[in-house]
Amino acid sequence: MIDQRLLPGTFTIVSCHSYLEVASAISDMVIRGAPAIGAAAAFGLALAAKDSNLNTIEGLNSDLMTAGNKLKTARPTAVNLAWAIDRMLKKVSDFRGSPDDLRRFVLQLAQELADEDVAINKRISAFGADLIDDGDTIVHHCNTGALATVDWGTALGVIRMAWDLGKKIHVLVDETRPRLQGARLTAWELEQYGIPFEIISDNMSGYFMRAGKVQKVFFGADRVTANGDVANKIGTYMLALAARDNGIPAYSVVPTSTIDLSLATGELIPIEERSADEVLDIQLAGEKVTPNGAKARNPAFDVTPARLISAIVTENGIAYPPFDLSLKHVVK
Repeated sequence: MIDQRLLPGTFTIVSCHSYLEVASAISDMVIRGAPAIGAAAAFGLALAAKDSNLNTIEGLNSDLMTAGNKLKTARPTAVNLAWAIDRMLKKVSDFRGSPDDLRRFVLQLAQELADEDVAINKRISAFGADLIDDGDTIVHHCNTGALATVDWGTALGVIRMAWDLGKKIHVLVDETRPRLQGARLTAWELEQYGIPFEIISDNMSGYFMRAGKVQKVFFGADRVTANGDVANKIGTYMLALAARDNGIPAYSVVPTSTIDLSLATGELIPIEERSADEVLDIQLAGEKVTPNGAKARNPAFDVTPARLISAIVTENGIAYPPFDLSLKHVVK
């Protein structure tokens, strides 16, 4: 996997040799993005199967269950992580054959999940590109491109598809503090694709919207509940509020594996809180900005209420309000 902590300055490939290394890579954000960590966890299970020294189906299944539980705790908010593990363990529990056959089967399932993600993202992007008009300026939050998925991307994949279709667009890239996924990763991807962009700090989006210089807002999601509430990278809620106040549509773009119909509302989503160091470790002219001994809070996600979401784009079509009805039709 690409070490996303080092981009854009350094492009480095990290190899994981055990499921514990995969779990650490997910937790430490070597790899990030809901679909990407789901696929990484799937290959983590394949490594667990490979490394298990138990030579009975029952013993191997037990080791896989242990590995799956560890991988699921690496990041709690993104539902794709648990979805990928649970999907694989269900198929593993139904498997009949030798332990070595099961090891090969787990690897096959992981590869199928990864290949499926690429196809899903391209279908999502085809639907979403229709929402973008020639000449649009789009605000994009966080990173939802090929780095956040197995390939292509979700919300950024939509933008990329629109560009490939010949639509002249411009992207305002939210920095996405405190880890700066927009400034570091989305800007890097847009540069590779040749799509015009400018980086703005997160608190500038409202200014550009009010000035009439933005036509669309796009972001991904780490979990969508049955009523259409969206958990996404911190700052999405404020962005969606500004969009609604200025009459600008805000679109969430997700694979259906991110839609969690078992949760009624966003209040039930567990929100990961990361180290305060991510907020406090800011330097200006080589000097630390925050006072010594300062404390900070660092929720990694916020929940945007369904009333602020114009539509949710999936690989099975676009869901519009009321989401409690439309989401059931796209989740198949």
